[in-house]
Amino acid sequence: MSALIAIAPLVVVFLLLVLWRWPAARTMPVGFGLTVLLAAVYWQVPCLRMVAAGLRGLVIAGELLYIVWGALSLLFVLKHSGAVAAIRNGFRRISPDRRIQAIIVAWAFGAFMEGAAGFGTPAAVAGPLLVILGFPPMAAVVSALVIQSTPVSFGAVGTPILIGVRRGLEDQSIVDSFVAAPGGPQSFTELLLLIGARVAVVHAVIGTLIPLAMVCLLTRFFGAKRSWREGLAVWPFALFAGLAFTVPYVLLGVLLGPAFPSLVGGLIALAVTVTVTRSGWLQPRQVWDFPPSPDWPGEWRSDFPPSQNDPPGRPMSLAMAWLPYLLVAGLLVATRVPPAMAGFFQRTTIRWLDVFGTGVDIATTPLKLPGTVFLMVVLVCPILHRMHWAGFLAAQVEALAAVRRAAVAIVFAVPMVQVFIYSDHNTACLPGMPQALALAVADLVGRAWPAFSAVIGAVGAFVAGSNTISNMTFSLFQFQVARQIGLEPMFVVALQAVGGAAGNMICIHNVVAAAATVGLFGREGLVIRKTLIPTVYYLAAAGAIGSVVLLVF
Repeated sequence: MSALIAIAPLVVVFLLLVLWRWPAARTMPVGFGLTVLLAAVYWQVPCLRMVAAGLRGLVIAGELLYIVWGALSLLFVLKHSGAVAAIRNGFRRISPDRRIQAIIVAWAFGAFMEGAAGFGTPAAVAGPLLVILGFPPMAAVVSALVIQSTPVSFGAVGTPILIGVRRGLEDQSIVDSFVAAPGGPQSFTELLLLIGARVAVVHAVIGTLIPLAMVCLLTRFFGAKRSWREGLAVWPFALFAGLAFTVPYVLLGVLLGPAFPSLVGGLIALAVTVTVTRSGWLQPRQVWDFPPSPDWPGEWRSDFPPSQNDPPGRPMSLAMAWLPYLLVAGLLVATRVPPAMAGFFQRTTIRWLDVFGTGVDIATTPLKLPGTVFLMVVLVCPILHRMHWAGFLAAQVEALAAVRRAAVAIVFAVPMVQVFIYSDHNTACLPGMPQALALAVADLVGRAWPAFSAVIGAVGAFVAGSNTISNMTFSLFQFQVARQIGLEPMFVVALQAVGGAAGNMICIHNVVAAAATVGLFGREGLVIRKTLIPTVYYLAAAGAIGSVVLLVF
């Protein structure tokens, strides 16, 4: 009964957003209200705890909007400076084929950005960049979200494993006894590394096909012929690009640990795919493009006024046009990878611990957010590109107007999630809403759990908007279920992390934030309809791999 009630807010949001096509700005207040009502009446969560959870949600929502503002500010500044036209023309010289462009920008560059920063940065950067190249905004955001899968488990220099799984499992007696048992890991650190290695292997098997899946979605939903075959036609390059990322990714994950698979794998994939494309190897015989922009349906188009497209700017070299994006990438790495820099930014964290005595903690590190890096680069763009300050100020006005349109959905979506998660402390003596769902699935499927373990991770990410939070919430539960039914717990926890990464493709506030960066307001459900396809593939493949490894061998 608790599970059916717990899933009600998620079902209502899914029906309104995806099936009935309500805009997120209308859907999320309904979802928030229903979640608060159920938490108060059925779970009997204390009012102050719900308020504290809501405040935590507002802080996280502010962080998301800050990232969106930074990404949009950079995009509009580049439009006003003339960099957009230079980037578009230069990329066409590398390859005019939209399928190849999507693989290089969304898959390779996006994976690198995920490895460096996480927190939705790939969609915030790759989506607008694809729009700059001439993609329909809907196609751009779908492409950027589809790659929010394989690289995610090792995003932000391994945060979902090194923070998420660690905090979920550390100082737990059942985990300590497993580590102490003969033949098991020699330490908790080794346990974490072994889980990370299993995550890398499963992701590599499934994720190699993600570039091909992405271009098939492009040709099927955004091509003139609505054809899957046009996407499959680029399979040699798509498969090569997949392997260019997943081979170094799995080697790094197995040999060196969770910190660098996505970061280094993405960088290698970017260098290799650009080199191969320039050389003309593995390229399709026929160039594929979208229909002419006047023929695009309204749902593909941005809500940004057409007059904002390519305002007049100074002519500039391709290197100068790309320099802001190179600075973003460099600063993201520089502020996260060197221990001294990472430690400095971490010390700037603002904390409010045990809010109102409820056990809810609120923390934010503004200087470490990707939005800060975006805005640092934005501030130097007028000098680099010799912009008129009038154009710079106009770009800021446009960016803030766009953020305002995204704010309603995000401001309700994230507090809804936090109330959902923090329903575990209640006077009804019930498991929290996420735990109630997971327990119901475990009771229902029994020994077939490996087929559904990744689904729980995806539900956690769908709700929380984060692979890290999903892992914190469910890693211990997954470990306990595995021990109870006699399966290897490290592989089951790895399936949790893989599912949590896949869930990022359909996470509501990720979709809202990504859509906002390209001006798609009120069409979040249409985006989820498309990204749901690769999500189902990912979870089905993870379930199949888990079942074969744990139940057959």
